Amino acid sequence: MTFILETSKVVYSYGDGTKALKGVSISLEEGRKIALVGPNGAGKSTLLLMFNGILRPTSGKVLFRGQPLQYDSAHIREIRRKVGMVFQNSDDQIFAPTVYQDVAFGPVNLGFSKEKMKKHASYALQYVGLSGYERRPPHHLSGGEKKRVAIAGILAMESEVIILDEPTSNLDPASSEEIMDMLDELNCGGKTMIISTHDVDLAYRWADEVVLMEDGRVIRRGTGPEVFGDADLIKKARLKLPIVVDLYNELSCRGLLKGGKPPQSMLELTDLLESNARGSISQRREAPGRIHLCNVDGADPESIIDILEKSHLSYSGAMGPNAKVVAERSGIPLDFTYGVIDKCILKAIIGKSSLIMTSGRMMDRAMSRIRTYGKESGVEIEVIKLTLPLGSHTVVYGPGQARYKMLS
Repeated sequence: MTFILETSKVVYSYGDGTKALKGVSISLEEGRKIALVGPNGAGKSTLLLMFNGILRPTSGKVLFRGQPLQYDSAHIREIRRKVGMVFQNSDDQIFAPTVYQDVAFGPVNLGFSKEKMKKHASYALQYVGLSGYERRPPHHLSGGEKKRVAIAGILAMESEVIILDEPTSNLDPASSEEIMDMLDELNCGGKTMIISTHDVDLAYRWADEVVLMEDGRVIRRGTGPEVFGDADLIKKARLKLPIVVDLYNELSCRGLLKGGKPPQSMLELTDLLESNARGSISQRREAPGRIHLCNVDGADPESIIDILEKSHLSYSGAMGPNAKVVAERSGIPLDFTYGVIDKCILKAIIGKSSLIMTSGRMMDRAMSRIRTYGKESGVEIEVIKLTLPLGSHTVVYGPGQARYKMLS
């Protein structure tokens, strides 16, 4: 286990005497998705500002990779390169006349060569799905597009940790889900992701670890089910239970479900209801449908359309900005743009086949999720990995070991 960020007895008081943090000691593991959760005034944003040196503790220490932060200009500049922060209001972060200039600002100030700066800025814009936006004034963009520009600016500096304060604030539901999907993909690429939020549903389904804060203190940390399984503690912190947990508790009280560990997703809740009704998740009337996985990196629209025409698919979904851009350019209507893996598993359970378009990094996550579900549920779901030009091999995930076979 490698801790990338740590605090030791951190106290912070604002100028008016308000004590925002009251002796916070916490260690955050590298490569994880971590959500700081709590009501307004809990200290979430203040703690985030400690992680990259924007605020300096009144007392206590902040450490990056085991080394205490130093607050001279050279060290602060380096820590802010390694630990990038996206503010709640993107307008507070975006100030350059054009999108490209804003994304390139960080690399320029870090002393990148012109060639390296151009390469990093172009890659970052492509990654967040904003290629072609280089000359646009940022104030002409939507809220979701501004958030992507801010994220691209952090990516261009090669940050190891990306911190986001209320990442979905002021965004419409579709834009919110697209941003969280992007954060998933970045995590697959090795980035440590830390967010603050009071959206309990978002934190519950997204984070590997939830850190519950209240009145400047950490009062609980653990997985989503561990933290939100304590209804009294959640009430004390002036939060509500995630919808899926609230529904599970109500169904359990009515005797429709057996008590135990609450589900973490709609897929898990659906399985609990079905197994309760039929006695076993695997006892279904329909043969499971297939899930086709397509890596769209470098794909041309004609190849994707060819897949759809030949595979007789009922549904299609896209994970990550690049996949969604390819789908749009190909004229492919998407049934699923968030929660794609679980939604395709739900459709497979009722005998429907689907296509998941994604990038190389997310292919492994999709395979892992389907494999884990197959082992836990006993349902054999056939996964067909498509390569372009069109070719494929299939993997059957079920209660036993995966079985592979080549398809001609």
